[in-house]
Amino acid sequence: MFAQRRRHRYYRRLRRLVPCISSIFGALLICYSLLSFFAPSIDSDHLPYRPRHRSSFKIEPDDATSVPVFRIPRGGGRSHRDIWSSKDSKFYYGCSNASKNFANAEAVTHPDRYLMIATSGGLNQQRTGITDAVVAARILNATLVVPKLDQKSFWKDASNFAEIFDVEWFISFLSKDIKIIKQLPSKRAGKTLTPYTMRVPRKCSERCYQSRVLPVLLKRHVVQLTKFDYRLANRLNSDLQKLRCRVNYYALKFTDPILEMGKRLVHRMRMKSKHYIALHLRFEPDMLAFSGCYYGGGDKERKELGAIRKRWKTLHTSNPDKERRHGKCPLTPEEVGLMLRTLGYGNDVNIYVASGDVYGGEETLAPLRALFPNFYTKDTIASKEELEPFSSFSSRMAALDFIVCDESDVFVTNNNGNMAKILAGRRRYFGHKPTIRPNAKKLYRLFLNKGNMTWEAFASKVRTFQRGFMGAPNEVRPGRGEFHENPSTCICEDSEAKLTTGPRKYGKGYNVTSDEDLVSDDQNVDDEPEWLDPDWLDPDDDNEEDGPELKSVYNGTVWDYDAVNSEEPELEEMLSD
Repeated sequence: MFAQRRRHRYYRRLRRLVPCISSIFGALLICYSLLSFFAPSIDSDHLPYRPRHRSSFKIEPDDATSVPVFRIPRGGGRSHRDIWSSKDSKFYYGCSNASKNFANAEAVTHPDRYLMIATSGGLNQQRTGITDAVVAARILNATLVVPKLDQKSFWKDASNFAEIFDVEWFISFLSKDIKIIKQLPSKRAGKTLTPYTMRVPRKCSERCYQSRVLPVLLKRHVVQLTKFDYRLANRLNSDLQKLRCRVNYYALKFTDPILEMGKRLVHRMRMKSKHYIALHLRFEPDMLAFSGCYYGGGDKERKELGAIRKRWKTLHTSNPDKERRHGKCPLTPEEVGLMLRTLGYGNDVNIYVASGDVYGGEETLAPLRALFPNFYTKDTIASKEELEPFSSFSSRMAALDFIVCDESDVFVTNNNGNMAKILAGRRRYFGHKPTIRPNAKKLYRLFLNKGNMTWEAFASKVRTFQRGFMGAPNEVRPGRGEFHENPSTCICEDSEAKLTTGPRKYGKGYNVTSDEDLVSDDQNVDDEPEWLDPDWLDPDDDNEEDGPELKSVYNGTVWDYDAVNSEEPELEEMLSD
């Protein structure tokens, strides 16, 4: 009886607890349902990044966003290519000898025809003018008077031809091609010789010279062509193109003082390391003002660069973002440094920087210096006393930079000025040494978004975008682009060596380092850069015959003075190198 009462009390308590337990479980079920409804779904694309392989740098997820942090490695990492040379370069060599059909100068030069040339711009712009002047004289079967250098330009250099180039070598080396004299005779056959001054259109062809200049030359006997830069067509017959190469790569030799100082600078860079990179930065205030680009400096930058732009009335107001999107802006020093790091160059690499006063000074250069502490200029590797004979002459100082950049293992150009063009062509001719041109159009957005990706993803994209912009053979189809930077007529392929991997042939310049077999990155034909043939015309020439004015576009980065109105020569000259 007693046991039955106990069981009855137990069941009664249990019945009272059931509703409570049910209420608790019901509440928990409701909470779980709500959490499941509002919680985001699991997406593999948003999982924290975990590097698959060990590397020399760390990528740690940000606690707030779980997005990988952009970590720049100190070293260049392992590369699938030789970063100091170009693939297949050993199968190509410079070939600029005249054919058997190219008659000797004595047989074709008329005694009563004299051609005088007045060049314009800085050192390298004048170099193109001198090179083309020799070819123009040959077309006209005239005697060439040693060209006059521009002494009134933006560069304000009073040097004459003989103070920069070895004039005796210039005359003797080309003696079989054309006759060259130092000065115009005052009289000929009893008659006083007075030059007739005229100008030819941009990119004047062989037929153009024969139809425009030759009739005047036959009548006046002496013609002086002014503002002579890019006044010769890009496409000529093979012998005339090869003559261009003989002038540019052999006849135009710097004077001994310039050569000796240049070799000294190269030697000092070599003493620091086996390899070095030369960087033509071109980040001066004038260049940035002309570009119309904006680099995040706020009202201060807009005001400073805007004031410089007002010096040239013809510069239109530009859209800075549009300019960068179209690849018309130079990379910042930091962006150049990041690009080089992605291409495999670690912080132990030595860099020689050829540049004027950088906009923003040391603050702008600081990120590049942080990436590459071994940072040198001619002012840091030479004393003031050594540079004193050259420092008052911009062209002679530019010549020193030219030599150090030409002798570098890798040359990086941040613009499309004349120095970049001349050096790119010369380095192709003498062994296809790597010449890196930033693919600014594609790199622009990548630099903007680098904070939203890992270093590995960023580096992979940069390497992809830079295919076809590294100075390797066959990057650009023969005949495309400016001849001075792509002298395809003067570069031959050693097909036998390509089959047998035999020895390599070379032309000889003033190189101070020995040539080595070169190997480099793969080429992707789909990424081959589109070079527009810059046969645009001078705005002040009213009767052009070669077509409408074109806008120059080169590998995404545009820096061409030809698009500038010639009524403002200072701007054109400032942009020339």
